[in-house]
Amino acid sequence: MNINLNKKNNSMIIREKWFIIFIAILTLSGGCKKKEVEQLPTAKVVKGTFLIDLFEEGEIEAVNSISIATPSISYRFGGNMKITKLVKDGQEVKAGDTLVVFDPTEVNKGITTAEETVEIGLAELEKMKAQHQSDLEELNASYEVTKLSLEISKIQFEGAYYESEMKKKEIQLNLEKAEIALVKAKEQIDNRIKIQKEEIKQKNLQIDQNRSMLNEGYESLNKLNVESPAPGIVIIRTNMMTGNKWQVGDQCWSNYPFIDLPDLSLLKATVKINEVDIAKITKGLEVQIRPDAFSDSIFTGKVNSVANLAVNKDYNSKIKIFPVEIILNETSKNMLPGMRVSCRIIIDKIEDVLFVPKDAVKLEGDKYFVYKKKGKSYEKIEVEVGVSNSDYIIITEGLKQNEEIALGDPFIKESTNNKTGQ
Repeated sequence: MNINLNKKNNSMIIREKWFIIFIAILTLSGGCKKKEVEQLPTAKVVKGTFLIDLFEEGEIEAVNSISIATPSISYRFGGNMKITKLVKDGQEVKAGDTLVVFDPTEVNKGITTAEETVEIGLAELEKMKAQHQSDLEELNASYEVTKLSLEISKIQFEGAYYESEMKKKEIQLNLEKAEIALVKAKEQIDNRIKIQKEEIKQKNLQIDQNRSMLNEGYESLNKLNVESPAPGIVIIRTNMMTGNKWQVGDQCWSNYPFIDLPDLSLLKATVKINEVDIAKITKGLEVQIRPDAFSDSIFTGKVNSVANLAVNKDYNSKIKIFPVEIILNETSKNMLPGMRVSCRIIIDKIEDVLFVPKDAVKLEGDKYFVYKKKGKSYEKIEVEVGVSNSDYIIITEGLKQNEEIALGDPFIKESTNNKTGQ
């Protein structure tokens, strides 16, 4: 009998242990379920000013900027210039600081050639002057001989009183011939002087042209060292040939804008608005600007202008967009031209309305629902909604201010937990 009693007691003890384990499992299962409910993200119904907005990406630009181009170099010194030294992109510079230095090799070659050409021209000029002097001396000597011949002919003519008529006629003809020769000799001298003057003029013109080329070479050499005309932040443009910003070793062509020196006191953002939304955008709308580089900062601005004509979004795209210019109300030393920004254009404001995150509202058929927190659980209720923006939606009926709603479906979590418990 004691043996049967012991068996009975052992059986009761075993059942009590299994009961305790079962209760523990239920408790743990309930605890997990409660924990899951508590971890479900929620939000409160907010009452206030609702913003109807439009988000577009844009790029920061300076309203006023100095464009610095590559120096204008003559084709005589090479069409392209090689960058040998370049300031860093985004570096702050002062007026007079060196921005870029180009390779002077081709210009120096041109200068050397021009110097040699000028020296040769000057030597040829001196030689020409000496030759002219010799030619004139020869002509003047010939003139003097002709003049003497004329004098002799005159004397012979005056002494021919007793000569025969035939002889007198011969002497007279010789006199006339000497007079003509003297006139011709004088004309030769005058013509030679005119020709020499023209030759000297042409040679001097050629020398002046060569000197001009030489001076152009010196000026081009000075241009190869480009200095900043004003203080500012350097923004290096993109080399269209490589798709990257200009850098040391690149070949540039003359008079091509490649550096911007923006005035950072007044900035703008240019965004591209789709033709479907452009009717919503008007001048003066408020804008919130968030830089991609430091998204925790928000700047404000206003729409300054809306393009009247559409343009293609991309080179190969048929999508039409309208460029919209936004002027920033404030600036920062971290805000630089070329930065990408997200612009939130405030199209309209609706005062004193209830709104919740869009993630909290679910659509089933043609009805909208939310999961409102009720104690430690949730209640699925139908709501009426109004307009929405990128993040929130207006609730016109079904909720009150400060009520807490789930941002997901809590019953999916409960179902999952129940399956896990099973």
